[in-house]
Amino acid sequence: MTDKVKSTLAQSTAARWVVLAIVAFTMMTGYIVAKQVSPLQYYLEQLPADGGMGWTSSEFGFFAGSRGFFNVFFLMLFVSGFILDKKGVRFAGMLSCLLMLGGTVIDYYAIAFMSPVPTMSFFGDTMKVQVLVAAGGFALFGIGYELCGIAVSKVIVKWFTGKEMALAMGLQVALARLGTALALGCSPRVADAFTLSTPLLLGVFFVGLGTVGYLVYCSMDRKFDESNSSTELTDDSDKFKFSDLKSTLSNSGFWLITILCMLYYSSLYPFLDFATKLMITKYSVGADVAGFIPAILPFTSIILTPLFGAMYDNIGKGASIMIIGTIMLTLVLMVFALPLSSTWIAVTAMIVLGIAFSLLPSVLWPAVPKIVPIALLGTAYSIIYFIQNIGLMIVPWVIGKVLDANTTGGKTDYTQAMWVFSGIGVAAIIVAIMLLVMDKRNNYGLELKNNK
Repeated sequence: MTDKVKSTLAQSTAARWVVLAIVAFTMMTGYIVAKQVSPLQYYLEQLPADGGMGWTSSEFGFFAGSRGFFNVFFLMLFVSGFILDKKGVRFAGMLSCLLMLGGTVIDYYAIAFMSPVPTMSFFGDTMKVQVLVAAGGFALFGIGYELCGIAVSKVIVKWFTGKEMALAMGLQVALARLGTALALGCSPRVADAFTLSTPLLLGVFFVGLGTVGYLVYCSMDRKFDESNSSTELTDDSDKFKFSDLKSTLSNSGFWLITILCMLYYSSLYPFLDFATKLMITKYSVGADVAGFIPAILPFTSIILTPLFGAMYDNIGKGASIMIIGTIMLTLVLMVFALPLSSTWIAVTAMIVLGIAFSLLPSVLWPAVPKIVPIALLGTAYSIIYFIQNIGLMIVPWVIGKVLDANTTGGKTDYTQAMWVFSGIGVAAIIVAIMLLVMDKRNNYGLELKNNK
């Protein structure tokens, strides 16, 4: 009877969707924390006498980019990918949850209990000690956040290969976007109603819930592996081989999709970090509701990402969709660079950007297993996230410097910053076109549907 139950679990449609719901919720809690400080930039830059922390745009940009510090400079993503491939999704996933929880606690402590007055020199800049401690916590969180991302991706591949994989990944991304939307829209309101640190305290609570949820998944996954039909490393073709790693690293298609991911997310996520203040300063939106306009973007993608994922499952055209997504992204960023101050233009642009925010991720992540052997997915995703983190670390710092240089009398001009974002978008278009050409040459199958 026990063997029958295990086999039923491994084959059960309901079981794999329950697994998706659990791991997607865990990832969503990480997305809440990842963006919960972004809409608070305006508040953090207020003087302490006005309830703020007196941060500069450069300090805020440094904090926003610090999430990738350990991943980039200490190569933690490579370590994370190796741990995932060698130890499996249960061990790696729980480790990621604990790291996210610890980093969020440090962030909360820095904002809630540290004085914003003391400063120290850091790489030639004078920064508040509070900023450096918060950045250290965010960097620790970043290790767990990225490890969680690659672990959840491998979980989905494990449970959905040959089935509704792109739809499953699309739904996971959609729930993650809900976390982003909640953070962007609700953090300012929570800070207004309580204290500036309260959103971070809620982040600790949510990541704690995500950790408990992942424990439940681990129990289900253990039964899955014990069943006769387990797909986790059951034959030689699924085992980690260094020869496969060498083949992957010499694959130009893998590097194109890696660079495309870096360019796309380096223009989009840092833009979201600064978008709330952009709405306040350029479009004259109230500080307490300004976060809801950037929140349009993830809310739109909640609906569209699974839809586009299902479309990719059934009709293919993944590389072509990537091109369309990068073009839409770049055009919207250029609109924000133009001297147009209508709130309706901002809202419309965010809706279009939400479509772009849905198109590319819905096909990019399911495309990776078409290029990389399943046993190397953890390592491959870790390389992709590593390169992505370089952009996510550098771009916010650069944008913060650009904004400080374009701030006069408390008024910030976002024009130059938006042209920087647009330039990154143009580079993404070029790489997406190159990937389509490479797919046609090497027959990766990016244009083919996923359903068998």
